[in-house]
Amino acid sequence: MNAAICPENYRLLQKHVYSRVGIVLEDNKQYLFESRLAPMVKQLGLSSINDLCAILHNERNGEIGHQLAEAMTTNETYFFRDPAHYEAIRTVLLPRLKEQRKDFRKLRFWSAASSTGQEAYSLAMLLLESKLGDWNIDILGTDFSSKVLERARSGKFQQIEVSRGLPTNLLIKHFSRIGVDWQLSEAVRRMVRFQQFDLRKSMHNLGPFDLVFCRNVMIYFDLPTKMKMMKELHTTLVPGGWLLLGGAESALGLDEWFERERLGSMTVYVAR
Repeated sequence: MNAAICPENYRLLQKHVYSRVGIVLEDNKQYLFESRLAPMVKQLGLSSINDLCAILHNERNGEIGHQLAEAMTTNETYFFRDPAHYEAIRTVLLPRLKEQRKDFRKLRFWSAASSTGQEAYSLAMLLLESKLGDWNIDILGTDFSSKVLERARSGKFQQIEVSRGLPTNLLIKHFSRIGVDWQLSEAVRRMVRFQQFDLRKSMHNLGPFDLVFCRNVMIYFDLPTKMKMMKELHTTLVPGGWLLLGGAESALGLDEWFERERLGSMTVYVAR
């Protein structure tokens, strides 16, 4: 697959990805299209991305367009990513929630853009280690991609995936070896449910949550989409609930919705 993407097809791909998933891809991202779409081109028996664009241009049922959009989403994740976030949850948020909810013993969490599930499952293991296993715990994981959600639901991970961020004691405690892969225990898996969701849609019916992870997501969207998403995220949080963003993201300009709280080396956004 050596043919360069012709200019009109590059614009077609930019517009298609933006309309389907809201991701803005600049004019210098040819390498990204080439690396992400190469497997799809090969699977369809095509010779180039230009051939794929021809199908996309003439498509009626939208299946190729959906696969293309899914291929262009970023699914980078690993267990206990950004350890300072999980430490803040363990040492600050959970003690607060234990005291506030001791009569109800119910907590709700959301992992937005959950990819293959490591973020949501990391939280589930943290809650079990914090002696909250007998509480009513609801952890929702959502993603645009149905393909990664299938993997998340399976709870099966490759050796390289359990080697990134997952402490050895938790691997031994919560996983079992199945061939060359690792299978997460049923006790952890049943704490999490996964569903497909587009973060550009209304989130009003998803909450209320005590904590929302929405990390390393905003960086892919334009400013109007970011602002809309931040306001929607606010509607999903209980007063005092936490929003956790990625290191390169912030809720600046939304002071009426969130209060910044500095905890060691990290910032959390507390719903007003």
